[in-house]
Amino acid sequence: MTEPLLLAATRVGTYSGDRLLTSASGFFFARGRRLYLVTSRHVLIDEPSGHFPDRIAIDLHVDRHNLARATGFSLPLYHDGKSVWRTGRDTGSPIDVAVIELERAALPDPVVMHAFTPAHLQAALGDIEIGSAVLIVGFPLGFHDTLHHLPVVRQAVIASSFGLRFQGQGYFLTDARTHRGTSGAPVVMRAQSAPGDGQLPWKLLGIHSARLDIGDRDLQQDESLGLNCAWYADILMTLTDGDADVPQAAARPDPRPAQHETP
Repeated sequence: MTEPLLLAATRVGTYSGDRLLTSASGFFFARGRRLYLVTSRHVLIDEPSGHFPDRIAIDLHVDRHNLARATGFSLPLYHDGKSVWRTGRDTGSPIDVAVIELERAALPDPVVMHAFTPAHLQAALGDIEIGSAVLIVGFPLGFHDTLHHLPVVRQAVIASSFGLRFQGQGYFLTDARTHRGTSGAPVVMRAQSAPGDGQLPWKLLGIHSARLDIGDRDLQQDESLGLNCAWYADILMTLTDGDADVPQAAARPDPRPAQHETP
């Protein structure tokens, strides 16, 4: 078996019908008996760029002893014209986080995965020091272990005060080399004691959104800042409130071979 952290993340392909649009990252979050896929909102819909997929596909492992065995799973994004994913707003603007509730009964049996839980969230924001080392677990440019269907990790550090919302928004900054395709990846820190059942000894701090840049940067003289936005993971407690009237995604096996195109 591999590290449980790698089995908590999955590659997310977005589609319009049968046409692959982009490749991104996501991860699993469980609250009670409910299971969710978490990714960035702009992976599922991005009005400025005209990105409007109607379904996504994820990779699921089906053999604990042979991680090369995996299946694609297709999830529609709309049911009767209504989105099956949830997002929220922060000071009047959308939060770049979205969740889709998965129907456990529709998943393969067996399915091999790990999921973060509320116990993995950081309760006291002031306890995380600036410069703390974190990992971003995802699929940069769609790159991953294509044999075992596993993500890669990039090292990062906390680049803004974790106890203060950067510029009043619901995110903090990380300093890391990231690429397209990493959107929706979990930002994690090793936990001093294993939360929950102890199988996933990490703190879930945030959800990677996008690289941060300066609009008036001289492209010839100035390098990119190398900074990234990560939305605080505690937003998941709001987005996974079971009282919300949002249908589950009617997931189904996708028998077509997994595609690995760069977004």
